[in-house]
Amino acid sequence: MAFVVTRLCEDCVDTACVAVCPVDCFYQPKNPGGDYPNMLMISPEECIDCAVCEPECPWEAIYPEEDVPEVFSGDIALNEKCDTDRDAFDLAEVKEHTPPSAEEVSANRAKYGL
Repeated sequence: MAFVVTRLCEDCVDTACVAVCPVDCFYQPKNPGGDYPNMLMISPEECIDCAVCEPECPWEAIYPEEDVPEVFSGDIALNEKCDTDRDAFDLAEVKEHTPPSAEEVSANRAKYGL
């Protein structure tokens, strides 16, 4: 089992999860758009299932693979792309971000029926 970043991260890209990852398994597309949305992704090959990233995500975008909501089932394969198409990704770096408000998180989740 690995953890999966879902599209709740798309265009939000808060790196609080990256800051706590002990193995640096978060990646970002070099050229977001098209096949790779502007979001973080977790390498399932590198993830050690420590779970420290999940509670740190202010957008509530990270799930254990077996708990990914149906609406985001395609995001499991999308996260795997950072292993199978590594040249298209850079290792994610920690950047300063203002955390979202509870209203912003709720609105983002509502876009997907959550």
